[in-house]
Amino acid sequence: MATKEKALKKSKLRHAEYYDFQEIQDKLYAESKNGKIFNKLVEVIIQPENIRLAYRNMKKNDGSHTPGTDGKTIADLEKISDEEIVTLVQRKLTWYVPQSVRRVEIRKDNGKIRPLGIPTILDRLIQQCVLQVLEPICEAKFHDHSYGFRPNRSQQNAIAQVHKNMQLSHLHYVVDIDIKGFFDNVNHGKLLKQMWTMGIRDKKLLSIISAMLKAEVAGIGFPEVGTPQGGIISPLLSNIVLNELDWWLASQWEEIPTRYPFKMHPNPNGTPNKGNKFASLRRSKLKEVTCVRYADDFKIFTSSYQSAIKLFYATQNWLKERLGLDISPEKSKVVNLKEEYSEFLGFKLKLIPRGKNKKGHTRYVVENHVKDKSIEKIRAKLKTLIYEIEYPQQGKHTEYQAISRYNSYVLGVHDYYSMATCVSRDFRQIAFPVQKSLKARLRKRIKVSVKCTTAYTRE
Repeated sequence: MATKEKALKKSKLRHAEYYDFQEIQDKLYAESKNGKIFNKLVEVIIQPENIRLAYRNMKKNDGSHTPGTDGKTIADLEKISDEEIVTLVQRKLTWYVPQSVRRVEIRKDNGKIRPLGIPTILDRLIQQCVLQVLEPICEAKFHDHSYGFRPNRSQQNAIAQVHKNMQLSHLHYVVDIDIKGFFDNVNHGKLLKQMWTMGIRDKKLLSIISAMLKAEVAGIGFPEVGTPQGGIISPLLSNIVLNELDWWLASQWEEIPTRYPFKMHPNPNGTPNKGNKFASLRRSKLKEVTCVRYADDFKIFTSSYQSAIKLFYATQNWLKERLGLDISPEKSKVVNLKEEYSEFLGFKLKLIPRGKNKKGHTRYVVENHVKDKSIEKIRAKLKTLIYEIEYPQQGKHTEYQAISRYNSYVLGVHDYYSMATCVSRDFRQIAFPVQKSLKARLRKRIKVSVKCTTAYTRE
């Protein structure tokens, strides 16, 4: 999974350079970083280079083969020339009216239903065009502690930051906040105001995004709130909504100005090193607070139980008053990481004692396991894939395809969960049942050669 994401990021960068659009994106990022106000972004969006790049990025995307309400996929766009696609998108954006969105419901791990909104293939192409222009502008404004659906950031980066907060920064209390139905309750007016505040003040573009948000959902009607999960631009819009939360949490400690300015030397990756500033803030005995967010799933770290309780209620009230969002009571809580596990991105993490430090105090290190629900999900998926190998004629795949799917899934699971410190112990729970299932189901079809011919030369 992680390897696939890295390959996808590299291919997007290569495509941008090939279509001569990388320089434009770099310029948009630099101008946004310097506080520029953008009034003519639609002119950039309808450039032929941007449209060709959007089509190229969509072409290899698995989702491009999923039809919308019009029944068309990327195969239908492949039948027309690049010039016709450019003209089609430019004409569509002169007065943009999106087609209806196809609604698909998928079952979540807890048994609940997650609604997905799948736009038509042409609307997805237009969303990709808008995304490629908005993303560099928004990236310059996003906080460093946001990791979900952003270029050059991944789940591994988020987990690494969590490890750092727990083990190196000694923040042993975490506030787990789960926003109740986040994607279904985003306020459209508030979102557009946040984009205006970020410097995106092209009124025609804002009206296009408003039309995307209010696109008719087939069989249901026109939504008044929420961003449709399944749209290409939806993850970026969700990050825009919660970016305000990131900066509010940062203002509670990280962004507090110090009496004396500190020179921030750059890290190897080019980001500023704030170590001197943080050391000064710690000497002030202010309660340390930091956050790690991946999409709508985020954790707030602090050093004491009293601070954690205050942060819990302060964040709950801020989300309600500022963004009109509620939290899920059964999933939101304060956790002492020395006593309980905290779950994040398919993992469960806890601090365990491991010897003494130089001052004689107990040293704690992170113990990272694969989440129990994830283990059950992996085991169930593997059983299904093994069944498809045994009975390929009853499924949609040939025997060769079924075996390839099984191998790909195993490699993907190993690749993603390899960052867990106890991954070997956790996968042991899966390995033996799966091995037993493979042996039982495929025993009759496995051929073993027992003949061995050895030639001896005697003098």
